[in-house]
Order: sequence, then structure tokens, then C-alpha cells
Amino acid sequence: MTRTLSPRTIELVKATLPALQAHGLDVVHEMYARMFRDPEIRDLFNQSHQGVSDAQPRALTGAILAYAANIDNLSALAPAVERIAQKHVGLQILPEHYPHVADALLGAIGHVLGDAATPEILAAWGEAYWFLADILIARERRVYDDQAAASGGWNGWRDFRIAEVIRESNVITSFLLRPVDGGPVMLHKPGQYLSFSIEIDGHAPAKRNYSISSAPDRAGYRISVKAEPLGLVSRWLHAQPAGTVLKVAAPAGEFCLEELPPRPAVLLSGGVGLTPMVSMLEWLVAQGARQPVHYIHGTHDRDSHAMRDHIRALAAQGHAVQVSDFHQSPLPDEVAGRDYDQAGLITDDWLLAHTPGAAADYYICGPRPFLRAAVLALSRAGVPSGRIHYEFFGPADELLAA
Repeated sequence: MTRTLSPRTIELVKATLPALQAHGLDVVHEMYARMFRDPEIRDLFNQSHQGVSDAQPRALTGAILAYAANIDNLSALAPAVERIAQKHVGLQILPEHYPHVADALLGAIGHVLGDAATPEILAAWGEAYWFLADILIARERRVYDDQAAASGGWNGWRDFRIAEVIRESNVITSFLLRPVDGGPVMLHKPGQYLSFSIEIDGHAPAKRNYSISSAPDRAGYRISVKAEPLGLVSRWLHAQPAGTVLKVAAPAGEFCLEELPPRPAVLLSGGVGLTPMVSMLEWLVAQGARQPVHYIHGTHDRDSHAMRDHIRALAAQGHAVQVSDFHQSPLPDEVAGRDYDQAGLITDDWLLAHTPGAAADYYICGPRPFLRAAVLALSRAGVPSGRIHYEFFGPADELLAA
């Protein structure tokens, strides 16, 4: 049964907000240290987000602060709750994992805040934690049930074989995945991702999410992965030949097209952020979308530009698809109008001058600075927040606050 929060709990949680603003990151570091003493719990997390950038700890700190600030207005957190639930499903988080987090969080609050963390304060945070946990557990159960009930769907990890490896650019490679059992697969929503459980000799099990870069297809999926210089899993994956078997969770993610857009759609991507956009574009063209679609992509140069010919071919098949390519630093032999459309970065002024603004839906994916600039520019130009949809590869942190 879902818990309800008492007025006293709401009062106490909000009263701790100043202390958490000052010491929240310390609380989260202590919380992770406590959780990661259990290898089973540690291996549920993407350890690359725990590194020197502090990406995941900062993201969780932001989430805790947002929860405390909005404890009396939880409807404001609905999009973040859905994002978290989808991530949890991809990572195969189950109800039995939640008590470990509760113990670690309350222990960390007590350790960092010391005498200020009175028994009443800790009891209030315990009640608040389980209130949110119940919401997440219920939503995650519905997603798991939907995945299991879908034609070709599954729960847990399913074996997929790499059927084909395609070099897309000097940094991005695509992998066509087919289920080892030979059965059909669940149709994903364009924009969703797959989660992978990867075991590399000499390393702890790793979890990674990779966006699906193909339209929904009962036969399998395609992912397109950038080899990051320090990326343990991405570099390992780039070295794998056709025939390698991978453990894959069912499609998840809230950044997706649920139906044909009722308005013009702008697909805006930077670098490997093109992957969910290609899935969307393939699907929109296959569905015969009548609303205009403007695909805008920025990358470094021709050598790093993945899937350019494929995207141009899709545009030629579509009803009203326009493509604009930006190369930040074109190679000496590149020709404007042939290899790219615009030199340099995608600027706010260009974006606002060449897209429909508040009359369109924007789907954005790319590096943090790229996303931050685009989201802020569109917001300041009057595009309603409900028409600005974005995804980025890593924990959600300051962008959500912005």
C-alpha cells in the first residue's frame, strides 16, 4: 500500500534543505561508499559515472535536493521520476534492492550531519524515502509487466548475437543485434535505449545503456557506439567481431516518440547524439509522416560524421524532411554544399532563425554543453517546456535544474 507523508515529515524534510545544500555531495559520497561494500549492489551501477567527474554523485545530490525542495509539490517531479524509473528498469533494479539504498542513505545523513541528524529527522527522511520508493517500485513493476507482455518482450537479460559490424565514421561503429534464441523482439519506441551487462576479463561486471539507432523492427536492433578514449566498455565493444554474444535488457527510456508528431519536429543532435535521432527519422519516414521534419546535426568534420549518406537517403524518401549538417572544423578538401551545409557550431541565432520555434517539437541529444545551450536558447525564445525533449548519455544533473 502506498504510504502518505505526514505534515510533520514534510516540515522536517524541508527544514533540512539548507544543511543538504551545504553537505549534500558529502552525504551522497558516504551513501555510495556504504552501498558499494556489497558487490551485488555495486555491480548494479555504471561505475564510469563514479569517477573523477563525480557525474553520478552530483546527479543524485541534485535529485535529493529537488525532492526535499518539492516534497509538498511532488507533481513537479513527475518527469524526473519517470526518467529514474526507466533507468532503473534498464539496470534491472528490483524491489529487494531498495532497502539497501534506504540503509545507506539514512546512515550517510546521520554520519555527515552528526548531531543535527536527530532521530526525528532521520525518521522523517526514512518516511520520505519509502514514499518515493513505493512510487518508483509501482511504476517499475508496470514497465516490467509491459515488457514481459509485449510480443517479443522479455524481462532480465536476454542473449543477443552481433550479426554485423558497420564502421560508420572514425569514432562510431554500428552493431546489428539478433536474439540468439531466434525469436522476435519487442518493438521499441523510437528514441529508447538498450541496457547491456558486459563482463570483461579483469574487471567487475559493467552496465551500459546504448540508444537504439534503428526504427522498430521485430528481427532485432542496431546500436551505434562511439569509442571513447577512456571508455572501457566502448573500446571493448569496438574490438568485438560478428558472432559475439551480449546480454541485453528490453528497450526502456522516456525520451521517445510515442506517436506521429502533431506539429513540425526538429531533431537536433551533436556527435554520437545522433543515434536516437536516426531511429526517430527512420520511423517517421517509414510511417509517412506528413508534418515537416528538420534534422540538424553537428560534428567535427567529414571523418567523424556518421551515417550522413543514410540520413540523406531517408530525407529523400520522406514527405517533408530537411537536413542541415554542421562541421565545426571542415577538413581542407571538404566542400560546402557537398560534404556539409554550414561550417562552425550550431548557434542559437541560426537555430532560432531556421526552425519554427514555439510551433514545433524539439528532440535534442548530444554533449552537455550542446544540450544546455540548445535547451536554454529555446526556452528563452518562448518554446514551451513541454515541447523541448532531450536525452544525453550520462546522469541527469544540472541540465534538469536549468
